Amino acid sequence: MSAASCLRSEDQFRCSICLDVFIDPVSTPCGHNFCKNCINEHWNSDDQYLCPVCKKVFNTKPELLINTLFSEMVSQFRQEAQQKASSSSSGQQAAKPGGVPCDVCTGTKLKALKSCLVCLTSYCETHLEPHLTALGMKRHQLMDPVENLEDRMCMKHDKPLELFCKTDQTCVCMLCSVLDHKTHEFVPLKEEYEGKKAELGKTEAEIQEMIQKRRLKIQEIKHSVDLSKGAADREKAEGIQVFIALMESVERSLNELIETIEEKQRTTEKQAEDFIKELEQEISELKKRSSEVEKLSHSEDHLHLLQNFPSLKAAPPTKDWTEVSVRPSSYEGTVVRAVAQLEETLSKQMKKLFEVELKRVQQYAVNVTLDPDTANPHLILSDDGKQVYCGDVTKNLPDNPERFSYCSSVFGKQSLSSGRFYFEVHVKEKTDWTLGVARESINRKVEITACPEDGFWTIWLRNGNEYEALDDPSVDLSLKSQPQKVGVFVDYEEGLVSFYDVDAAALIYSFTGCSFTEKLYPFFSPSMNNGGINSAPLIICPVNQTVLSGMFYSWKNE
Repeated sequence: MSAASCLRSEDQFRCSICLDVFIDPVSTPCGHNFCKNCINEHWNSDDQYLCPVCKKVFNTKPELLINTLFSEMVSQFRQEAQQKASSSSSGQQAAKPGGVPCDVCTGTKLKALKSCLVCLTSYCETHLEPHLTALGMKRHQLMDPVENLEDRMCMKHDKPLELFCKTDQTCVCMLCSVLDHKTHEFVPLKEEYEGKKAELGKTEAEIQEMIQKRRLKIQEIKHSVDLSKGAADREKAEGIQVFIALMESVERSLNELIETIEEKQRTTEKQAEDFIKELEQEISELKKRSSEVEKLSHSEDHLHLLQNFPSLKAAPPTKDWTEVSVRPSSYEGTVVRAVAQLEETLSKQMKKLFEVELKRVQQYAVNVTLDPDTANPHLILSDDGKQVYCGDVTKNLPDNPERFSYCSSVFGKQSLSSGRFYFEVHVKEKTDWTLGVARESINRKVEITACPEDGFWTIWLRNGNEYEALDDPSVDLSLKSQPQKVGVFVDYEEGLVSFYDVDAAALIYSFTGCSFTEKLYPFFSPSMNNGGINSAPLIICPVNQTVLSGMFYSWKNE
């Protein structure tokens, strides 16, 4: 029998009860064939002997004999079907780990081609064939192979989950839609699947975008680390060079100090040696004269004694040593003078270091302008927003939340919430002023207590010569000269606020270890004009930048 004829007659060899190839086929008196076991079980479970195909009723249970000829045909069909299955399965793939295997295959499990939601079974290509050809099985619902088919059945009604309840956001069967969820909104699983799939596509795109952003952030962080390492290496090299020079200077000063002291001691010792040598020479002469006198005094020769007496009576010529002395060398002030000289050398070196540091912070210069919406009504601002002083008349201005109502203060327009910035202010001819930065959230409607705890990092001048850092506690500042131009530098992440005397290239004061959690604004207070004594303005001036490479602005106009 050919493969084509086998396919055409395949339904003839299937039992209409079990829908599988006949096993021990028997024929009923009405001429229909069944598996012997299938028809017996069917009649044993029913009250009458009814043919499942033509519905003919038999009064007594017919005697069923195996149809020998038909049984041989079924046997032949089985052999040909097995050969066909063997031939076709040779082209199929075995199920891989993690794949869905055929539930019917024995031995090597082939890869499932479809899963049946009615049979709750997955089939390879060969075992799927009855679902494609048998009339009773063609109505079964097939889908791409999946595992855990039981999870696709309604636990309550034992029906396939075919609908999606949008109200409860869950999958339901047909009976659920008319019983438990009858007032809810439903859509077919496929429709909801398409919608959710589109959402997943969008989510996937968003995730990929997030991944890309994070990769870029990793590159940015690595680049920052490289920049930091380069800066650290340069700083270490410069630090080593500076400290070696300082150590050499200290060593040189120490050697000079020791040489000075030892030279004084050598001078004292030389003077003492000269005196001692001269004294010993006189002692030698005196001893010689003493010996001659003693010898003459024992002489019995009258004439000899009288003749030599005149020459021995007078003492030999000697030096008057009464006022002669060797004074110990004085070393008072020697060490002090040496240290003072060293201090002068270190001071010159410190000035050079501060010049370098000032050039570095000037790279972060910000074009700060004053914010008129924050200015106290007594303050007068220039049109370009670069100058401010206190007038005698209170202007009629809107009392907006940003305005300083009580203190003669004003904010800059530019804010800082990360990174660094720097600006410079002329304070020449003023007797009172306050400069620095402040938190955005400070209370601008009350008298200000300027300290870090209240959100201020500032320094001030009072009475023309009293400088003070408004830290906690405040710090009196002893400055060598009165600053004419003050530089203000902020490193947000480092928690650093530093003030510089720009002309002297000297550090005035630094707030360190600060914790910034919100925006910072430049803060200016020209103070009251004191009858014209303090009428000069605070002037935000351009920064004379000598090193501009790698400039980084981390501020923005609000």
